[in-house]
Parts: sequence; C-alpha cells; structure tokens
Amino acid sequence: MPFTSDSYEPPEVLDRREGPHGEVVLRRHGALLQIIANGCFLMDTSDGRSERRLVDAAAEALGARSAPHLLIGGLGVGFSLAHAAADPRWGRIAVVERERAIVDWHHGGPLSAVSEAALADPRAEIVEADLVDHLRETCATYDALCLDIDNGPDWTVTEGNDGLYTPAGLADCARVLRPGGVLAVWSARPSPDFEETLRNAGFRQVRTEEIPVARGVPDVVHLAVGPG
Repeated sequence: MPFTSDSYEPPEVLDRREGPHGEVVLRRHGALLQIIANGCFLMDTSDGRSERRLVDAAAEALGARSAPHLLIGGLGVGFSLAHAAADPRWGRIAVVERERAIVDWHHGGPLSAVSEAALADPRAEIVEADLVDHLRETCATYDALCLDIDNGPDWTVTEGNDGLYTPAGLADCARVLRPGGVLAVWSARPSPDFEETLRNAGFRQVRTEEIPVARGVPDVVHLAVGPG
C-alpha cells in the first residue's frame, strides 16, 4: 500500500514529565514504546539485542566467578535488567536510574511487560540516583559495570554526563570495580578517543565489539578490564 499522509499514525504520548534534568517522554508508536529525553530519542522496544549483549559481553569478560555483582547504569526500557535477571550466574543486580518517571513506567506502567519478572527477582534492586554521583559516592563494589545512559561517550544526553567518560569519571568506575572487574559501555557508534582515554586511565584489554541491529549501522560495546 503506498504511503500517504492519511496512513501515517503519529506517536501517542503516554506520559510526559519535567524532571531535574529536563523533559522525559514515553510514547507509543504502533507496537513500540519509545523514550525521549529533552527531545533526543534514547531507545525503544524494537530490538534490544545490543542491550542484552552489553550484559553478556561483560559476563564473558569476567570469566568464571561466583555470583558476581552487577551494576547496570540506566534502566531504559528494561532489556539489560531483564536479560541479567534471567541469567542465574549473576549475584546482586543493581540498576541506577535517575529519572523517577522511567522507574514509574516499569512499576506497573507500560514498560512493566519487559521488566516485571526481573523486578520481582530478589537479586535485583533499583537505585534512584544520578549514575555519575553514585559512582563517586557509593561504598559498594561490583564485578561488572554495564553503562547505558547515553547514545555513547561522544553523544551524551545531558551535559553533566560528559564527566563519566573523562579520566576522573573512569577513576570512579575503577574505584568501585573489584579486582579483575569489567567495564562495558554501550554506544551507538565507535569512539576511538574513548578507547584511548580508557587505556590512559589504566584499563586493560580495551576493545570494541560491534553488534548488528535490525536497521542502520551496528551498535557497539566498549569493553575493558579495570586497573590493577
């Protein structure tokens, strides 16, 4: 059927919130749910393979380790959390999310279809905090950090997130990683500059893995083992 303006269904706004970091919107577009932050498309429920691969790549890089503790930076549509909770090898799973609206959309909201089982898992908890602040202030330690709060190190959602990818931000990541711990960072495109920053910060075994997606250029996961 030829496309006409009459056949186009515009996205339906399910919720719109103004928070401390700007506007966050949940939309439904056909069968898809979409999260928009300050007018910037973040993610939707169309695929999820790269978000799941983010978790698996970290687990593989860790190797054999008893009940490793995992921190997921960014709840999003819940793919990473749901995938981690479905894997019995993980111990505690902490998800750091700063937007109360996104947390609400998972607790009995439209995104609960993705995350309901994971949130009922006793290993899982949601920490409502800014990830940059949490990494700087927490006394907790983790075996793996899987970070997905931006479209990549070179394409941040808010200006305050820039610090996460600097030497100071990576020092905070290294501080909370247990010996031999893994840092995995999701990105919509490769960042050679970020790879170099990781190496200069003392991270080892730095590499970038491409993940083919249904449409467009591959997503990537930046992987590194913590210093020491």
